[in-house]
Parts: sequence; structure tokens; C-alpha cells
Amino acid sequence: MSHAATLAEPVTFNFSGKTAKNKFMKSAMSERLATFSPHHPAERGRPTEELLRLYETWATGDIGIIVTGNIQIKKDHLEATGNAIIDRDLRSDYLEDYRKLASAAKSCGSLVLGQLSHPGRQVSITIQPYPESSSDIEHPSVLGELFARPTPLTREDIRDTVRRFAYASSVLYKAGFDGVQIHAAHGYLVHEFLSMRTNKRTDKYGGSLQNRARILLEIIAEIKRIVPDPSFLISVKINSEDFAVDGINQEESMATAQMLEASGVDLIEISGGTYELGGQAARQKVSIAAQEAYFIDFAVRLRPHLSRSKVAVTGGFRTAQAMAEAILSGSTDVVGIARPLTAEPFLVKEILRGVKQRAKQDKFPPSQLLRIAASASQIAEIGNGEDITDFDNAFNVSRFIVRMQKEIPASISEVLSGHCSR
Repeated sequence: MSHAATLAEPVTFNFSGKTAKNKFMKSAMSERLATFSPHHPAERGRPTEELLRLYETWATGDIGIIVTGNIQIKKDHLEATGNAIIDRDLRSDYLEDYRKLASAAKSCGSLVLGQLSHPGRQVSITIQPYPESSSDIEHPSVLGELFARPTPLTREDIRDTVRRFAYASSVLYKAGFDGVQIHAAHGYLVHEFLSMRTNKRTDKYGGSLQNRARILLEIIAEIKRIVPDPSFLISVKINSEDFAVDGINQEESMATAQMLEASGVDLIEISGGTYELGGQAARQKVSIAAQEAYFIDFAVRLRPHLSRSKVAVTGGFRTAQAMAEAILSGSTDVVGIARPLTAEPFLVKEILRGVKQRAKQDKFPPSQLLRIAASASQIAEIGNGEDITDFDNAFNVSRFIVRMQKEIPASISEVLSGHCSR
């Protein structure tokens, strides 16, 4: 069987009964294309024409599962300006807004999941000077970006957060989304409860892994209560490990995945690392995996412990051969791709047709920050209907770095000096 034929096979999920038309998933990326007003929260977070155009484009790329960027559940707790929002306290025609988004993303037969998130402590002080988290552990400054000390959520705050995740899920369900993904990775709020590095609580939400996972399991249960349709697919994104002292390790992640399966979660997406240790974590990922996919070793360990939940591995896939081998070896059920789809929105279609065998490369120096910024700029270009910048072109890379040095000089200087010193 060819690589394309392997990747073209459908995936049926055991709990919801939903079927994805192939093995590919567009993983969540922060689009930052929704409306934003610094002074009027009611004018924040609504999908725009640019956001609809972005998902219409990805929809035509023949992707089996499309996961949106992180939709925030509180209007004043954002990962970044321009995040999409579903907040029950805002007066907004959410249903119509998200019905249009679902229609755009599903227009060519993809399953569409809305990723729901709360940034927790991991929000710039310029956006939220009063963040909230599991405990009062302040996020250290990263590349010149500052974070405020968070306030620990009370028991009532936790109940409110759980209800907000469920409310947002109900809006997406009514709008026509096939399901939701709970973001429990990368250092955001739910992950902050899971990790002992950030969770120092002494109540029933702290201490043992069962207690630290309690908020996540309560969110899943509340979604199922509010959206009683069993065909509504639930996915959770977790870290394989945090690559940090007192962070989540692989044994805890495996145990968490088993709890998720017991809770009826259809799809567990495996990622890793946090923004706090972004560059260091990225280098650590490369050092522990000789394969193209960063987290495939963990997936290999995890799969025998799951019988009903499907696994998606995201991070590092670039060639059709590596993607197909990961499927054929039983390492993963779904291949997650993110940044390659900002450079080439139709990459999946071209791989399935046998036109391409690998994703386009780039000529950036080793830097996660630069690549994330470049993908963000390509997302904006797609949303605005513009030509996509080719970063496999050295001139375009140089010009982009100069632009970034003007916009975020301290961050880029630190990145470039670190690159030159290695």
C-alpha cells in the first residue's frame, strides 16, 4: 500500500461514532483574527470574514479533522488579542457567528472541533494584569514578555470555569460543530492544574494526580450533561511530558490518558512542553526522538494501554513516509499537522494525490519563536486573501527577521544571540 493510500483511510471514533474521512488532522493554532477592543469586551472575540476565509481555505485542502484555534471561555482572559471567544456573560449572537464558522470549515466534509481554552497564568501582563490559575506561582518572563502573579481559583471559581467550558461546548454543538477539544497542554489553565510545578493546592484539586485531574474530568462530565447527544465528539490535548522539574512526566500522562478514556474521550492529542521553557523544550524534544515526529515514542508506550480512545500525535511530521509509517506501525491513529498548513494550506490534498511527498522547508535559524511568528503572519495572509510568503526563500526570511526586530526587538535579539552563541 502506498503512503497516500495508508493516509487516505478513514478513522471512526468509538464513543461518538463519528468518522473522519482520512488520517490527517489540522492541529490548533492561534489565529488571532477575531474582533478585539481593549476597552469594550462586548466587541471582542467574534469571528470575522478573515477567520471564515481561513477555514474555507483549509476546508478545501481535504483535511480529515480540523481543530480551530483556542476559543477562550472568558472575555478578559485571553491568550492573545484577536482570540475567538464564547463567554456566557457577553451579549453576542454567538450562534450565528459560529454557525458560519462551522459551515466554512465543514464545507468539504471535514470533521470540525472547536478547541476551548483558558490561558490561566500564561497571559501577558499587558492583556490581563490579574490572571488566575491553580495556585499563585508566577510565570517567569520569557523573551522580554512579562506576566503577573496569578490568583488561585476558589472552589466556586472552579465550578464557574467548568460551567463556562460546558456553555461554550453547547454553543458550538448548536452551531453545527462535530465536537470540541479541551486544551489541557502547553501551560494553560487546565494544564496548570495537572502539573505539580504550578499546582500547589492542598484541597481536592491538588496533591494526587487524581485530584489534579479533577477539574478536567469535571469539565468533560459537564459537557456531556449539557450536550447529551452521544455523537458530539470530545477530544483532549495533553502533554506527553513537560520537560521541566516537577512538571508532568510520561507516567502521569499515561495515567491521565486512561482517565480520559474512562470518561468517554474519543481523541487524545499528544503534544509536549510549555511556553515557559519553549526553546529549551524544543531542543529537548529533538534530543529524545530520532524520528521525525517529536512525541511518537510516548505514543508507542501509550497505545497498548488504550482500547477505545484514538490517539493523535502532533509535532514534527514533515514527510508522507514518516506519517504513513507512524500509522502502519500502530504508533498513532491520526497524524496532526499545524505549521506546515500555514505555508501550504493544500498540503494534505497534494500528499493524498501523490503530488507531494513532504512539506515545504524553511530557511530560518533554529528558533521556535521565529517559526511561530512566521506561521502567524501566513495565517493572516490566508485570512486576508493574500499570497503566502515563501520562507524557503532566504531573502523572505531575512526581510521577515528585520521586520520582527522592529516589532519585538528584545525578543528577536535574544533569539538571534542565542543562535549565534551555539
